[in-house]
Amino acid sequence: MQAPKRRTSKSKRNKRRAHDALQAANPGSCPQCGEPAMPHRVCRHCGTYRGRQLAEITE
Repeated sequence: MQAPKRRTSKSKRNKRRAHDALQAANPGSCPQCGEPAMPHRVCRHCGTYRGRQLAEITE
């Protein structure tokens, strides 16, 4: 196996890493209360998940 013949330039390295940035979360909406909620998680506003009440919400 050969070693690199030339050093990878900063420009080439940074172009390769252009797609490595973190992406913002994309919340859906809760079918019960309509508030924004992350998928596959219990809703923080009403405490339901997949149509069942799982968490008691105190205000």
